[in-house]
Amino acid sequence: MTPWNLRLSRRQLVVGAAGAAGFGAVLSACGSGSDGSVPSMTGPDVSAPLGTLSVDDGFVIIQRYPPSSVATGQVRLTVSIADATATLQRTGPERLVGEIRNEDGNLIDQFEAPRRGTGLGVAYWAIETTIPTRGLYDFTVDGAVGDPTPFIVYDPSEIAIPCAGDPLPPFDTPTVADARGVDPVCTRLDGACPFHEVTLTEALASGKPVVYLIGTPAHCSTGTCAPGLDFLIEASRPYADSAVFVHAEVFADDAATALAPAVGEYQLDYEPVLWIADANGVVRRRIDIVWDLDEITAILADTLG
Repeated sequence: MTPWNLRLSRRQLVVGAAGAAGFGAVLSACGSGSDGSVPSMTGPDVSAPLGTLSVDDGFVIIQRYPPSSVATGQVRLTVSIADATATLQRTGPERLVGEIRNEDGNLIDQFEAPRRGTGLGVAYWAIETTIPTRGLYDFTVDGAVGDPTPFIVYDPSEIAIPCAGDPLPPFDTPTVADARGVDPVCTRLDGACPFHEVTLTEALASGKPVVYLIGTPAHCSTGTCAPGLDFLIEASRPYADSAVFVHAEVFADDAATALAPAVGEYQLDYEPVLWIADANGVVRRRIDIVWDLDEITAILADTLG
């Protein structure tokens, strides 16, 4: 990945560290550790007791998007909220209202993000905007305490994983017929999902749009992978004949001690990740970390409908 040469102010660095480290951006560390081991996933423990904060008490923004993979164009910044002790909240305002500014403090956009998370343990809000220029930005949310939340927008050429506008690279993902050393081929608790009939390579050669998910339902400590896959199964039904859906696991074994080839092929350091490519194999949307049934249904309708 091309080094980023923007200079962050001391205040922005401190705020960014608090958001990503103190509270934990909900990312999955899929890369090997310094000792060659496979680290467990990081992020808030959504199985722990969750709060029911009154909005009048103020709240803290918790980042739920990969900070090194936000690309120019259509931007989706998912967040949850916590109280001052960093206790994640089950629910929150019906909408988060706020502003996005650039490094010079100029207003870029205003947003109203609806509350989402039906079927998930923690509510989230997806802040969506369009940013055509790489650079340093931040956003503020009405009612939130603390400093603005900084984020960097990269040029897609600086991001290792495929972004919107990039071709989706073909890869021979494991299938039911040929697991290619990945066992189990799908860790969905209610039985393998239906997205392991063809490889990603075959899907991209089909002449149909392709939806590709990398995620591990059984080993996801952030509580988003398993429901995310189930939401995708439900939302895919209207497109059974018009698009091809493919799922690849993160780990090669049931004990989660070795990474599956799909992770290295796309140089992932977080999951789940969902790509939606058109019939020519060009990525139209990439959805990171968290989605619910309503959101993924709307996104598929927008890109495949």
